[in-house]
Parts: sequence; structure tokens; C-alpha cells
Amino acid sequence: MSNINKPNKFLPTTKEEMSERGWDELDVVLITGDAYIDSPFMGIAVVGRILEDIGLRVGIIGQPDVNSDVDVKRLGEPKLFWGVSGGSIDSMVSNYTATKKFRNSDDYTAGGKNERRPDRATLVYTNLIRRYFKGTVPIVLGGIEASLRRLTHYDYWSNKLRKPILFDTKADYMIYGMGEQAIIDLGNTLRNGGDPRNIRGLCYISKEPVEDYIQIPSHQECLDDKGNYIDLFKTFYDNNDPVYSKGLCQGVDSRYLIQNPPSDHMDEKEMDKIASYPYQRDVHPYDGKHGKVKCLETIKFSIMTHHGCWGECNFCAIAAHQGRTIRTRSEENILKEAKHFTTIKDFKGIISDVGGPTANMYGYECKKKEKLGTCVDNKRCVDAHRLCRTMKVDHSRNIKLLKDIRQIPGIKKAFVASGVRYDLITADKKHGESYLKEMVDHHISGQMKVAPEHTNDEVLHHMGKPGKQTLIDFKKMYDDLNKKSGKKQFLTYYLIAAHPGCEEKHMHDLKQFTTHELKMNPEQAQVFIPTPGTYSAVMYYTEMDPFTKKKIFVEKDPRRKEKQKEIVVPRTNHNVARAKKMANAGMQG
Repeated sequence: MSNINKPNKFLPTTKEEMSERGWDELDVVLITGDAYIDSPFMGIAVVGRILEDIGLRVGIIGQPDVNSDVDVKRLGEPKLFWGVSGGSIDSMVSNYTATKKFRNSDDYTAGGKNERRPDRATLVYTNLIRRYFKGTVPIVLGGIEASLRRLTHYDYWSNKLRKPILFDTKADYMIYGMGEQAIIDLGNTLRNGGDPRNIRGLCYISKEPVEDYIQIPSHQECLDDKGNYIDLFKTFYDNNDPVYSKGLCQGVDSRYLIQNPPSDHMDEKEMDKIASYPYQRDVHPYDGKHGKVKCLETIKFSIMTHHGCWGECNFCAIAAHQGRTIRTRSEENILKEAKHFTTIKDFKGIISDVGGPTANMYGYECKKKEKLGTCVDNKRCVDAHRLCRTMKVDHSRNIKLLKDIRQIPGIKKAFVASGVRYDLITADKKHGESYLKEMVDHHISGQMKVAPEHTNDEVLHHMGKPGKQTLIDFKKMYDDLNKKSGKKQFLTYYLIAAHPGCEEKHMHDLKQFTTHELKMNPEQAQVFIPTPGTYSAVMYYTEMDPFTKKKIFVEKDPRRKEKQKEIVVPRTNHNVARAKKMANAGMQG
């Protein structure tokens, strides 16, 4: 915790920086598909700081040139292992739209042009290392791209089931999930010459199955029968909690993918420690010379309050990657971070975000879950129909935190820009309205973004989202609080078109609802993208409800997907929204 105000340097990305530290070689070299940003919001920076903290010499290479050895050889060959990440976002999601058009911009690349992140970055970077370092030390995969592709998975961009990513890349090991404890165990094990194959949170390839692990459908069995793929995914999804989960074993050709049980969750002290490393909260000058990195505008002065999300939207990968149990930082540590911002030269008094995957899940958790682990067999904390009675929603700790941040000298405004579950606000009869009042009065600017995604009950069921009556109740509460505060603030809505189970008639229902109930015309909607590690991607590939195995409608024609979107957001509205966005960018630039 004392590190939070400790001056330090970036981890080295050149030999010159190694020399400044008196190092002639590194223990670990980390490679990422993003520009190197030293921030607690960037996974590669967190991993680097963790390894530094246990006494290893670590360097980071951001977005190496994949057509030469100039970058991959920049720091030399590490003594213990290479760490490879595709970046903060799956490289295929980062590079392509829902209709598979190439994205020209990249918020994680210096200069903003999308010309430094290769498709399937994890695979490309692993091959790059193998090309120039024959017989090298182990290559260890990590990050969301690898984590969500650790077993047989549906790949939207090639429209087929792909093998576990360790088989595609031929890397040695993979750390899945958030990986904080696993990377500590790996670093210590390899430093001591041990065998890492027993580390929790790690995957590897074996010639033999592990006797007491769960045998899941083989890759070939998934190719032969979509029902087998559903069974595989359900077992994968249910074995993602460290309290009770077992290891998994999947046959792939003549070998096996072994997934060890998940790493233990970090406790509050461990969360505080990792948040308190001496991050520079900036892009490394080596990458920064190419221009600004857009994501830095948001994350530089933001505070992550917790990890995990139990909302379990079927199209979201957070549950599979971060887990369904909330792990929080202490109020003391969060306030110390906010105070530290006021000592930084270019801080203007504005905190961009205080939150996490879902902002209003901070500060409480199901006591049964903490003791026994998450429920399985599709028993969820919250779904389209109800909130589980054992989940006692309580916003009081969150309210106090936000109020305490507001009292810090030098803090002019602390926004909550992370997603907020409005159904949790309406469910908290004791503190929900007080939390929303705190938000309305102090933590939003002009508008609050919420994510109903749809309003048709059938589609909401497939999405795993709350019913529309909850949205109506929330909107009334929001409007009433704004009226009492004398503010003219609005709600904006995230909407999805062409999700599995959604037909054109359902989009007409959504349009009617937005017009007559919400009294607005949406300016934006997204076409659904099936991403690895989600139930919605399973629905898209199998054209079945994974919980009943009954057939459902899935729109796969790109033109008809766009047509669904245009029912709610006509092309003229889309152009207006785009013009506004460009105008705002011009004013800010």
C-alpha cells in the first residue's frame, strides 16, 4: 500500500533502460498487442509489476513489428519465460466489426491508426518468438484472447470451431482468467527450477489425461455433434470458481488439453497491493512517440474498485474471464489512490470513472457464494426473471465511498462511467434510491448510460437480461430525482440487434417501446458479435438454446443483421449520431 506514492520508472522496453537498472539480461519478456501503457487497467502492466514485486527482472514490448526481428530481439532472450498477450481486447474483435469489416482505428495504439495489431495476435507473436529464438525458454500465453480460447471454441471470423489456442500456437503454457496468483506461482516455480504443471489457473498440453479431472467432449466430438459442444461449454462455464471447480481434460487429436482448477480469488489486502504498485499511468515514451493513445484519456485518472461480475449477460465474457464473485479493494486504499491523483502534475481534478465491470456491485456479495462458490446448472444470482433471494443488494458502502471521494481536496468531480445495473438499484429498497440520487446529483454529466439491450421478453431471456418493467420503474425513479434536483439529465441506452433469438418483429417491438415508453429515438445500436467464452456465441453457432437444446432462430445474413439495426436506428439517425460524434471530437481536439 505504501507503493502508491512511490516514484518509479516504466519497466524497460529497450536495452538502454535495462542498462540504467544495471541489468544485462531479463528473467521475463512480456509481449502485448497494445501499446505499452503502465496502468492498473492494463493487464500486461499489472503482470509486469507483480513479477517485479517478487524480484524478477521484467521488460515489456508493445506491438512488435511482426515482419522483422527488430522488436522481438530488442530486449534479448529472457532467462525464465516469455509472456504473450493479444492485448486488452481479443484481436479479432479489435480489428473487425460485427459485419467483418476492418476497423480503421484502434484506441489502444499510439496515433490511433489500426496498423500495429495483427489478426490472431497471440498466435502471430508466438510464431514470431519461435522464428527468431530456436529452442527458447517456455512461452506462456495470457490475456483475454487466450483465456477465452483455452478449449475448443467457436470462432466467428472463420465461422468454425477452432482447437484450444495452445494447439494453434504451440506455446508451452497458458494462464487463464485474471492470473494474478498464477503468475506469481509460475515465476517462483520456474525460478526454482520446478515443474509448473500443478499450478492452479494454468493450462498445458499432455500426452496422457489426468485421472481425476473431468473428461469433457473431445475436439472431434464437438465437430461431430453441436450438442457435444454445448455440453463442453456448460462444463467449462460451471468449472470457473476456485471454491469447488475441478480440472478439465479435453482430447485433441492424439493429445490432451489440461486445464487445472482456477486460481484462488485475491482477498482485499491482495487487491489493495496490486492496485498500489508504482504505475506511471502513461504510455511509455518509446510507444508514445507515435502519437496519443485514445484509451489513456479514460483510464489515466480512473479507479478500479473491484473485479468480477455476477450479472451473467449471455453475450458478455466477463463472467468467464474475471469470475462471478466480486473481489473488492478497501475504501482506505481507493481513497489513497484518489488523493494520489491530486499530486500528479497534469491532473485537472476530474476522475473519469470510479467503478468496475459493473459499478454498483461494489461492497457486497452473497454470503452463501463466498462460502460454497457460485451456483451451477444455470442457477444465477440474477437473470431475466428475478434476483436470487440470497443476494442481498446493498449500495450503502458504495454511497459512502463516493461521498468520501467527493470530500478530498483537489477532486472537483468523480464520474461513474462504468456500467450500472439498474435492476439492482430498484431491488435495493433500503439504499437503491439514495445511490441513484448520489449519482444524479454528483457523478454523471448530462446523461447516464444504461444497457437494457432489448425490451422483448423472449430476446431478453436469451440475453440473460432483466425484464422491461424494471427499466420502466428505473426510468421513473431517475426522472423524478432529476426533477427534484432541478437538473435536465437524460438516459441513453445500449441496444443490440441480431442477437440469437431476435427476429425483425422483435426489433419492431423494441422500436415501439423506445418511442412510446422511453419517449426517445435511439441514435445508436450494435449488431451482435459472437465472442469466445460466451453462451450467446454458443447459441449463434449451434442455433440452439444451450439450456434446453431446443432450436432457436439465429440471423446470420450480414444484410439482414443491418436491417434489424436500421429498424431501431434508421440510417439517417446513424448519420446524425456519427456527425455529432465527429463534432464532439473536433471540439475536444
